[in-house]
Amino acid sequence: MSGIPEKEVVIFTDGACSGNPGAGGCGTVLNYKGVRKELSEGFRWTTNNRMELMALIKGLLALKEPCKLDIYTDSKYLLGGFEKGWLEVWKKNGWKTSGKLPVQNRDLWEQLDELLNPHCVHFIWVKGHANDIENNRCDELAVNATKKHATSIDKTYERGNPYKKNIRVAPPPCSHPG
Repeated sequence: MSGIPEKEVVIFTDGACSGNPGAGGCGTVLNYKGVRKELSEGFRWTTNNRMELMALIKGLLALKEPCKLDIYTDSKYLLGGFEKGWLEVWKKNGWKTSGKLPVQNRDLWEQLDELLNPHCVHFIWVKGHANDIENNRCDELAVNATKKHATSIDKTYERGNPYKKNIRVAPPPCSHPG
């Protein structure tokens, strides 16, 4: 990337899960010059950490060009990947943890790494379920997506997951002959 991006965008993110694993949702709020955009999605079977990562992915996918980003999150898991350097260590170690185990959620970490690359990024931690209005709104979006719209499939998570037999999928609407 040449030069510093001019557009300044603020992104708030949160993830939620009903059971862990279970139905999950992510909520994202983007602000650019006073214009707000809210995004959310519900997944039928996933984890809370995956939803925290997915919330940021959704926000980044909505951007059309490199930007200066202030990213607010209550997820220490998400922050640790970037601010504590976990992501760089994992990549250096062939996507293994310090305990030589495969990195969980590698697919999402790789996607985040790629999506964040063109941007100038500053992460800010906020306390969840506290006084941050936008973080609370992201939580509301994520919880609503979990409860009412958990229909998307987290394909990577469900593939080969031994617990997927417990997925509760709503039956299709009943059609009565007229």
